[in-house]
Amino acid sequence: MDKHFDEKYVKTLLPKRLENSHKGTFGHVLNIAGSEFYTGAAYFSSVAPLKVGCGLSTLAAPDFVLKTVSALTSDVILSSLKMVKVGINSNYYDVVSIGCGLSVNKNTIKFFDELIKVLNKLDMPVVIDADGLNILSLLKISKLPINTILTPHPKELSRLMSVSVEDILSQPEFWVKKCCEKYNCTTLLKLHRTLVADNGENFYVNNTGNSALSHGGSGDVLTGMISGFLAQGLGCFEASILGVYLHGKTGEIAAEKLSEYSVLASDLLKYIPQSIKTIL
Repeated sequence: MDKHFDEKYVKTLLPKRLENSHKGTFGHVLNIAGSEFYTGAAYFSSVAPLKVGCGLSTLAAPDFVLKTVSALTSDVILSSLKMVKVGINSNYYDVVSIGCGLSVNKNTIKFFDELIKVLNKLDMPVVIDADGLNILSLLKISKLPINTILTPHPKELSRLMSVSVEDILSQPEFWVKKCCEKYNCTTLLKLHRTLVADNGENFYVNNTGNSALSHGGSGDVLTGMISGFLAQGLGCFEASILGVYLHGKTGEIAAEKLSEYSVLASDLLKYIPQSIKTIL
């Protein structure tokens, strides 16, 4: 099924807000992100789930990242990396996202490998982005959790598929579908017109967004938005569709106010509410 996005379809995907509800009603995201030089990535990807309606967002990161994020917001729960497996095995979280600003080194590679083994035993949705994708391309992992979303840009997809960036750009639809087959997952390829596919017949082309999104941190916001929708009960394919559509809308609205030159990832967080209002 090859569709272009339209507002009417996207509106059907937006999770309902029940009157008789509490924070647990709208899910809990565990975001494993950030490192010494990428504290912003941890912040963006942790706040974005809350901006799209998720009830709780926990950031698991090194202590210096937690201190930085705590100075920027009081809305995110902070957790030691040592407590990640305990929380996951206790069903404390509904979704796991990993990779934004994580960095690639022997410690993060080992952590990622062990985490995937734990998640493979569960039915919990997982979003893998940025350095999570780079680590995945280094490991010989034959099995990912059944409800996994990969969110590469062309260079990251080229590493995952062991082909050149030129190959990816010459046949983006082909390689997106090949990635879905290889990892049995939903894949979102970030292009001017972002592609979303699953390991089935579903395939979508996004038609929102602009060059305002071409700033560092924009992808971290998108990861958080998708994670937030997963936490509220959407499937992997549907959460990806809704996430990229509204992420693009957010860029358009922000650019109207600030110009396509000047929109930062922190600005995107501010304009997510307005993008949601366009489909209410």
